Amino acid sequence: MDLGTVLCCSLGAAFGGVLFASYKLGLLYRLFHKAETKSSRHGGESVAEVLRDHGIKFVFTLVGGHISPILVACEKLGIRIVDTRHEATAVFAADAVARLSGTVGVAAVTAGPGLTNTVTAVKNAQMAESPLLLIGGAAATLLQGRGALQDIDQLSLFKPLCKFCASVRSVREIVPTLRKALAIAQSGTPGPVFIEFPIDTLYPYHVVEKEFSPKGTPKGIMGKITAWYLHNHLTNLFAGAWEVRDTSPLPVHVPQATDQEVQRCVELVSRAKKPLILLGSQVTLPPTSADDIRKALESLSIPCFLGGMSRGMLGKDSPLHIRQNRRDALKEADLVLLAGTVCDFRLSYGRVLNRRSKIIAVNRDKTQLLKNSDIFWKPTVAIQGDVGSFLLRLSKGLAGHKCPEDWPQNLKGGDKVKEKANRAKAEEKTERNLNPLNVLHHVDELMSEDSIIVADGGDFVGSAAYILKPRGPLCWLDPGAFGTLGVGGGFALGAKLCRPDSEVWIVYGDGSLGYTVAEFDTFTRHKTPVIALVGNDACWSQISREQVPLLGSNVACGLAFTDYHIVANGYGGKGHLIGREDESQFDEIVKQAQRECREGKAVLLNVLIGKTNFRDGSISV
Repeated sequence: MDLGTVLCCSLGAAFGGVLFASYKLGLLYRLFHKAETKSSRHGGESVAEVLRDHGIKFVFTLVGGHISPILVACEKLGIRIVDTRHEATAVFAADAVARLSGTVGVAAVTAGPGLTNTVTAVKNAQMAESPLLLIGGAAATLLQGRGALQDIDQLSLFKPLCKFCASVRSVREIVPTLRKALAIAQSGTPGPVFIEFPIDTLYPYHVVEKEFSPKGTPKGIMGKITAWYLHNHLTNLFAGAWEVRDTSPLPVHVPQATDQEVQRCVELVSRAKKPLILLGSQVTLPPTSADDIRKALESLSIPCFLGGMSRGMLGKDSPLHIRQNRRDALKEADLVLLAGTVCDFRLSYGRVLNRRSKIIAVNRDKTQLLKNSDIFWKPTVAIQGDVGSFLLRLSKGLAGHKCPEDWPQNLKGGDKVKEKANRAKAEEKTERNLNPLNVLHHVDELMSEDSIIVADGGDFVGSAAYILKPRGPLCWLDPGAFGTLGVGGGFALGAKLCRPDSEVWIVYGDGSLGYTVAEFDTFTRHKTPVIALVGNDACWSQISREQVPLLGSNVACGLAFTDYHIVANGYGGKGHLIGREDESQFDEIVKQAQRECREGKAVLLNVLIGKTNFRDGSISV
């Protein structure tokens, strides 16, 4: 190799190195995009503009200095800021808004412990398939990993929990990153996304400049190089920050069944004599409206078991809605449509399905679609697609076809026998306090027709799932497959904001109430009155029910008959204590609570209950 070639290679490598360094330092970008150093605008305004243009009406938060610019900017644009007493509640509230509104729920929390406090709620949203945006503060870009206040590796924490995670590194990245995240949250199988905003991407230039500028005149060559680097980094943070950018929503991808798959299912259903539909929460997802799905199910005339968010899809007393004896019905069915229902512990991992039945499984998520199909069950047809859209197309393909009438009638007859037995059990006297089943029957009869029911608890809530009847679609909220306690305060807050004219009930166990009773302060401050029905048996009964007979000890299961009604009063709500001596006045006390709620008070009914054997053998592990 001659000298000229060597020189050319060396010059080329040097030039390439200079170009790469210029790119990494933002010098090339700044040839065409300037930093407006005199502007008073800040990154929080860009966040607020994107959220507004995506139809976001609420941001739930527990305030922190890292995220203050976002909260202030959102408020100025008419987005309601709702602050809670725990970060998990903020995420649960955003989850509820996502489920009820069909948009993305948004929560914003401060860096470090503010974010770690949300982990359980974010995991719950992931498993419940709720589209949710978590906004987190973060240490300044140059201080990350250097021991700054509340600085941890937040992205590593949330990558296993979220569909998309990003850290904004300059103000100009805010808009495209948010648009991408919001689209991903809603596409495919919905779920949570996370974006962290270093504090220097959110505050105005002049504020950030004060933190970056050297305190005195730089001395020596290293001092000058350091000062130049800091100024260059600052300029790059704000270069092109306020150029006009599109803030409108990006397209959302929803997977659909093919025409061939739908036709195959039409043929299978048309030949079935005893078909069943098991509806899961996915049926409530956009783009199909709940009313259209209800009409499709009524047209199909196939008996349905409803689980999760699908409870109430057929109204309060539909002849197609079967509530009891699911295991027996599945043994008898010759075709089962798993419409968003997963073969996990709730279906005994698929073991309850009859191996002779034709199984149609529809789910947006491939993993959930085929869960345990390699062991206990096999789908005849497995479709990765949107459940609601599929049901509409199936109904259209089966227009004029009706399920044999004797099949749903026989199942409904079994329902009536079981419910009569449950009602008789509700009339039995417990050893002490009130019979919880009787309490729930009375509440069900008194609930308004626009009620939304939030389920947060174990034993008492498990009984409520058999007795309380959601009045319509999207009128039941429970945590989902994760079985999380502590959702009640946040879910109820989000529900009341979405439907301010509806009566929102939280059905609490006394154990689960302890997680969010402080949110009565939030209900009071934000004028979101709800009614909390607390089944107080002074025990973690769902655990005790198995622990005592198996292991001979009630250790860690006992609680106290705490005066939760007084706690509610202290937070500005209204509390009522209801014991056996109040049994004859129970209905009147509930009606009084409903009046107080309509007048703007959050109400807590502390109902002292006794023990029954209604749920013996129920799952607790």
